[in-house]
Amino acid sequence: MTIALPRIPSQKDTRLLNPYRAFKNLTLLQQALFWCGWFAWFADSYDFFCVSLTVLRLNDQFDEDTHSVTTAITLTLLLRPVGAAIFGTLSDRYGRRWPLVILTLLVVALQTGTGFVTTFREFLVVRSLFGIAMGGIWGLGTAASMESIPASSRGFYSGIIQGGYVGGISLLATVVNLFLVPKVPQTWRTIYWVGAGISAMGAIFRALLPETWVATHSLKGQYLFTTTTYRTSRTEKTRTFLRSLTQMFKEHWKLWVYCVLLTTALNFLAHGSQDLYTTFMQNSKGFSADDANKANIVSQIGAIFGGMFGGLVSQSLGRRITLILACLQVLCLAGRWIVPSAWGALAVGACFFQFGVHSAWGMCTMAAHLNELSPPAFRALFPGTVQQLGAMASSAAAQIEVGATFLH
Repeated sequence: MTIALPRIPSQKDTRLLNPYRAFKNLTLLQQALFWCGWFAWFADSYDFFCVSLTVLRLNDQFDEDTHSVTTAITLTLLLRPVGAAIFGTLSDRYGRRWPLVILTLLVVALQTGTGFVTTFREFLVVRSLFGIAMGGIWGLGTAASMESIPASSRGFYSGIIQGGYVGGISLLATVVNLFLVPKVPQTWRTIYWVGAGISAMGAIFRALLPETWVATHSLKGQYLFTTTTYRTSRTEKTRTFLRSLTQMFKEHWKLWVYCVLLTTALNFLAHGSQDLYTTFMQNSKGFSADDANKANIVSQIGAIFGGMFGGLVSQSLGRRITLILACLQVLCLAGRWIVPSAWGALAVGACFFQFGVHSAWGMCTMAAHLNELSPPAFRALFPGTVQQLGAMASSAAAQIEVGATFLH
């Protein structure tokens, strides 16, 4: 049986829309499902970035150096593909709703537990388990969000999803670290507890919305399994799904390789430019913790607008051209991102640099691009797993940076 490679929608379905019209194209339920997925990704990014923001406090708490503490970041990234594969498969087999609710509740438990650890070993174990839970969030959240979005609005909303990631690490996590953490006796622990509360809200949000994933096609010509015949046993449905899964791997392994390489490059670009940026500003530039956090907020505001801009223009220019232009902008602005010593010059340079980084991610976050390339029956497993494999491949980014002189 020959099955065609998934195709990006035709040009007539991907014309550039006014953002207002893109917003009006969605029904109330589509809006609710989209913002639910957005919120899950927002909370996910907040939870991940907590370690990056509290590196120096964790050094003091556990009497460990920066290289040792960033092991937690590496372990989190290494284990994310495990969660993406497990929960992506469950979502594609059983639906979007309850796997995401269960996954989010696991994040709540692990974020809460992070705030109660007493040894560095406990901290590493909890953050490793957190990596498994975190790995499933992106695939499940973006699948539920993007598969109901009209093709003409997909790029714009993909950029908004990327803005959710940036919002989690700048407009909330950095603000909590700046204004709450220094003022309470529990210091760094509170940033994790706030994250647990945010994720709990996300679980409630998703539980209140209906199921969206209904597989209605047979294997003939599609990678979809039959669920419409009520006489089919649950065991037979699972067998059919597993046959479909095996066939998909055999037919589309080259697509998997391409997407993993792409996400690896973009993950290195993102994690390498932002995970330890506040640490860099304090250790290398001599800024106070407050000034470093404020500069980070400025840079991530640029990232929010970059994500939306990249997603929007990719509807007209195409995903590939948008990505190339965004990477060229990053290349041209790399010096302004790290060379200046004055606070204002560094913050402005970082703002425009992150605009370019997230313009690339806005078209590719891969909310739009990976969703369009994904075999139809595996829009949670495929995008989530390839994205997290890219994150795993880039997992050493923080420790590589720590080895550079500017972080000592």
